[in-house]
Amino acid sequence: MIQLSAGLNVAILSFVDISLPAIKERRRVFAKARQELELHRSGTDHQHPDDAEEYAAAVQEMDRKLFLLWQESSTFIREEESLIRSTGVLGVFGAVLSLGLLWYSAEHYGGVISLMGRVLIILSFCSLLGAFLINFMTASQAGVFTKKCNSIREEMHKRL
Repeated sequence: MIQLSAGLNVAILSFVDISLPAIKERRRVFAKARQELELHRSGTDHQHPDDAEEYAAAVQEMDRKLFLLWQESSTFIREEESLIRSTGVLGVFGAVLSLGLLWYSAEHYGGVISLMGRVLIILSFCSLLGAFLINFMTASQAGVFTKKCNSIREEMHKRL
């Protein structure tokens, strides 16, 4: 049990791989949407003069939707870095616990696990679970904002 707990804490380092791709994708999709909107904003040359006002209003509406989505996600964006740092802290905590558990396992191999050993095992599993949950929630939330932004982009493609 001790060695399993210590070994699983190594997995904390890979939990960042759960959220980083989702975070990068959200950033890429937001940047792409802004870029596409700027192309539509400057690409009014092909419009008939009578349609220019309607087209500008549609561009403005898409801009407003992107801004509102960015505003909605801004709290998450600020917390994103903090969440990733928390995973790092849990990783260091888990690594220290793992070393302690491995040392304890070597010293008391075949013996009865003391109360302190059980507490360390529980803390070890808790740090692992905490890191997983943080990264899973971060990836999930980034995915939600990516989907919303892609919906706005699809609407933009249809309307503009």
